[in-house]
Amino acid sequence: MKRLFKILFLLCLIGIAIVVWCSYIVEKSSRGKLFNNVNDIPCNDVGLLLGTNPIGRTGRPNIYYVHRIQAVVDLYKAGKIKVVLISGDNSHRSYNEPEYMKKDLVSKGIPADRIFLDYAGFRTFDSMIRAQKVFGQNSFTIISQKFHNQRALYICQHLGIDAVAFNAKNTISRYWRIRMYFREKLARTKAVLDILFGKKPHFLGDPIPITIPKDTIIPKDTTIKKPAGDSTMKKLTADTTAKKPASDTTSNYSIFSNSCL
Repeated sequence: MKRLFKILFLLCLIGIAIVVWCSYIVEKSSRGKLFNNVNDIPCNDVGLLLGTNPIGRTGRPNIYYVHRIQAVVDLYKAGKIKVVLISGDNSHRSYNEPEYMKKDLVSKGIPADRIFLDYAGFRTFDSMIRAQKVFGQNSFTIISQKFHNQRALYICQHLGIDAVAFNAKNTISRYWRIRMYFREKLARTKAVLDILFGKKPHFLGDPIPITIPKDTIIPKDTTIKKPAGDSTMKKLTADTTAKKPASDTTSNYSIFSNSCL
């Protein structure tokens, strides 16, 4: 009996050690790639919004959902992303995370033609692989809560995807924080094991192209300067010359939209 107890105790210790190790390497892989401030995060053409249920278990609006939607709006309006790829669960007709999120994003001012939907993002692992293999993206901004983003970045690192992540707010009760803490530990362990054992997504399918809009770049100074040594060419100044404000010393261009150069 004592021998059996020792074996069980040893197995428990090994299990705990594996969970702790997996959580550590997931967190380590995300260092330097997580951002809380819109002004600090680098630009990417595509923002990958990870889906979740709009309604929580209590029947009230899911706060994770609400904050993720707002995070996308903030990034888009700041010009940090040009299009949004929503990856979520649509496992049956009565449940469609991508469509729910698209509707709310459109209601907040994001054009419908800037939103693309991945209906087979059943879990984070699938979402990352499909973003690369189906939607052809090898660089994007992940949008979710911090604990979720860390796991997504770990998967991206092993897929060769150059990703950063924006942390949506995570204001929720202490009970749910504790519950999500332990749930995430197990999810990270599964993510590591999926990578180690070469797990495949539920579905792939044919490629789905994402059209990235080209922003209009307007030079602030359209003056045509005289080439050196040419005494016959006069200096021409376009009527549309944009004068640079005295306080602006950071850029030679302005963007028609609010996107990054």
